[in-house]
Amino acid sequence: MEKVPGSLGTSASFSLRLGQTVFSSASLLFMSLGVEFYSYTAFCYLVTVMGLVIPWSFTLALVDGYCVIVGCTLRQRGILLIVSMGDWVLSFLSLAAACSTASVIDLLVVFQGSYCPSKFCSRYQLSASMAFICWFLVAASSLFNLWLLPSL
Repeated sequence: MEKVPGSLGTSASFSLRLGQTVFSSASLLFMSLGVEFYSYTAFCYLVTVMGLVIPWSFTLALVDGYCVIVGCTLRQRGILLIVSMGDWVLSFLSLAAACSTASVIDLLVVFQGSYCPSKFCSRYQLSASMAFICWFLVAASSLFNLWLLPSL
């Protein structure tokens, strides 16, 4: 069995999961600071998806941290399959939420602030940027775990 850096139970996976947790929390925080985020469905969708990514990533970061400290690896096919599928689902949801939020923000900026004050629009843009970074990290975790799955 090969050891893939970034797969479940490695220090690289721990750092990826920690990054996912930090960036999804930042995205949720920047979106929630605007009191008018609930006016747009795309923004509510981003808040919901980031609310799902945070506990998923944090739990797996705890598992990875435990595996790194103890020195064990989680190389059971069923566990790895569940983690990979969960990552794929959250990856697609994160990408959809980030893209829909970015498109709504672009539309609001085109209208030159008549629907979105610049203070809120900049926060929403930061939130969408953090969501894209979170999506990239979730997709990377999923690909690393999928890479390892056939060898089990």
